[in-house]
Amino acid sequence: MGLKLTFGWVCMLILSLSVCITEAQGQTKDFNVKNYGAIADGATDNSKAFLQAWKEACEWTGRARVWIPIGTYRVNSVKFEGPCKGPIAFVIKGYLKAPTEPSLFITQNWINFRYINNLTVSGGGVLDGQGKEAWAYNDCNENPNCPSLPTTMRFDFVTNAWVHHLRSINSKNTHFVVFGCVEVKITNTRISAPADSPNTDGIKMANSRGIKIQQTTIRTGDDCIAMLAGTRQVRIFNVTCGPGHGISIGSLGKDGDQNDLFDIRVRNCSFQNTSDGIRIKTWASPGIGKVSGLIYEDIFMNQVGNPIIIDQEYCPYPPCKTQPSRVQISNVTYRNIWGNSGSKVAVTFRCSQSRPCRDLVMENINLHYHGRDGEGSTAICNNVKGESLGPQNPASCI
Repeated sequence: MGLKLTFGWVCMLILSLSVCITEAQGQTKDFNVKNYGAIADGATDNSKAFLQAWKEACEWTGRARVWIPIGTYRVNSVKFEGPCKGPIAFVIKGYLKAPTEPSLFITQNWINFRYINNLTVSGGGVLDGQGKEAWAYNDCNENPNCPSLPTTMRFDFVTNAWVHHLRSINSKNTHFVVFGCVEVKITNTRISAPADSPNTDGIKMANSRGIKIQQTTIRTGDDCIAMLAGTRQVRIFNVTCGPGHGISIGSLGKDGDQNDLFDIRVRNCSFQNTSDGIRIKTWASPGIGKVSGLIYEDIFMNQVGNPIIIDQEYCPYPPCKTQPSRVQISNVTYRNIWGNSGSKVAVTFRCSQSRPCRDLVMENINLHYHGRDGEGSTAICNNVKGESLGPQNPASCI
């Protein structure tokens, strides 16, 4: 009888422990950076406090939140690494300021998340890259020994992430970089830097898949969104772009590596006073690759310099050693694109002589241009194979 009672108590104890562990795993625990010594005076370096809060949050077996309350916090370069023991959120309610001293901002990244599964970054706060102090150093086009300026926020090898309700301003370099990631969503985010700020791309991605960008406004000095080699399964919906250089694929093919990119859809977007609209650019150089499965639809252009452009002779800083591009572009659809062009040539398809663009579809295009002499918009096609459907303004050259 005693043995049975003892065995019963052991079973009840094991069951109770199991329930406790399960409940702990389902709880959310906050790790407030102020409890780790963070001071919201806009001057104190809070890097150690942020990193310590992250470390303990990452080790929590339940749901964890690193909490940055309202206030102005200076933070130097920080790296938040996993893997973590449970889902983790980085909640920014405050105003984060990057350093302005050259010795502190010459790094690859300001805020870096790496090797994490189930990450959320949100909170309605502000990321201030304080780029004005650094843009003069961003002269890589002329100076081969130029320093590397930091991305505001970078995600490396992150899976199942959601970035939302943030504001990023005045980045020193690119605002957000996504590299080697799977299933990352960026929504309800505002990105801004002056139109003349160098290399301040809004969102740049490479070697990633399952990327969604929605309900986001990007006003910057370079590409609003740039998709580089290894990018696939991207959905860009309801994005406002401008000023900036538009939504770009590439540049690709500068070196000898494979430069594949496919399954991209851009829909319900608007472009305001951008230098380019929807653009694909490849270098006239030895790099090989394939760009395929692209759909651009329901897009409005307002005073866009080059609304629709494929440039396979890309050479932003001549002189360049040129040869026909070896990147094959195929299966690209442009559907329901309207508005007005800032230049007479509203559609440019400058494709490779050795690998002509194939299976391009132009459907319901209406891009006006109002020249001084009443001239309308035109289109230019080189080495293109495809078809045109529905009304075409300018007259299709396919």
